[in-house]
Amino acid sequence: MAKLNFVLIDYQNVQPKNMSLLLGGPFKVKVFVGAEQTKVPFETVKVLQHMGADAEYIEMEGSGQNALDFHIAYYVGKLSAENPDAYFHIISKDTGFDPLMRYLAKHDIRCQRRSALLDIPLLAIAAMTTPVERADGIIGHLKKLKGGRPRTAKTLGTTINALFGKKLSDAEVAELLKQLKARGVIKEIEGKITYTLED
Repeated sequence: MAKLNFVLIDYQNVQPKNMSLLLGGPFKVKVFVGAEQTKVPFETVKVLQHMGADAEYIEMEGSGQNALDFHIAYYVGKLSAENPDAYFHIISKDTGFDPLMRYLAKHDIRCQRRSALLDIPLLAIAAMTTPVERADGIIGHLKKLKGGRPRTAKTLGTTINALFGKKLSDAEVAELLKQLKARGVIKEIEGKITYTLED
């Protein structure tokens, strides 16, 4: 089961055009809107409505330098206390968040500032379309798993499909397993998988 990912969007700073990438994934989205921002594009609203309880707007009641940033920092603290195993992604080009990222890392809170949605590894992989791109993404993911890699062809197939938002057909999963075998990344003996991965 994929871990929960909170996506906190600094909407004053970044207005993602590809919000639909978040649909169907293990994401909870919070869009922080400035007091002076009176319009949100229909496409963004449509995606967030479709996400239901997994998405919400947080509107600033006042303005001031870094007011929105402080709200985002508060929510990271609150949500990380409630969800200690979750991942947090702050979508902003504001490098003022970076000292906070370093502080959180020292306290084992997995939080990164990203300039765009496609900088989130799960979304970057899901956006890959060709078998070669997808195989590269899977290999990168498997390297990070190290000791927790799937041990059977069936669980590896399930892991691969989860990486792509559970949108792959059985034939596409089989093709990717074939790619991994052809590249010497995996070997399958009686349904059991062994890996040959260089770190």
